[in-house]
Amino acid sequence: MRSISRKDSYPSIVVQITVPFHDLDPMGVVWHGNYLKYFDVARSALFKSLGVDLYGVRGDSPFIYPIIRTSIKYVHPLRHGDDFICRATVVEARFKVVLDFEIRLADTGRICTRGHGEQVAVKLPDMELMMCIPKDIQMALGF
Repeated sequence: MRSISRKDSYPSIVVQITVPFHDLDPMGVVWHGNYLKYFDVARSALFKSLGVDLYGVRGDSPFIYPIIRTSIKYVHPLRHGDDFICRATVVEARFKVVLDFEIRLADTGRICTRGHGEQVAVKLPDMELMMCIPKDIQMALGF
């Protein structure tokens, strides 16, 4: 189930996911690195819903958008079979694309994880770091 909203005027999307067995660590909780995977599922859904492709070069675009920073705050563990929602929200898209993430249990709304990610524009083929996000991407992301 996916829904898109503009919470506080920022583009946002919520995706619902069920924890699969293969995402667990030996302690029976989701391995910490898999939260980044869940963030990416929400990020991809958000960009797709906005008509933005930041994962590759399509058509005439000479830019790629590597992730340069992530941070995660673990609050409550996810376990096998938990249904949860992951919200991705674009909070900046002028100089870099900045997203905030939040994971909550679907049934109780209990917060499990909060996160943050940053992406920059890099021009190919020279791998030149751009000082701002291209205007068409800024506009598509609501900035």
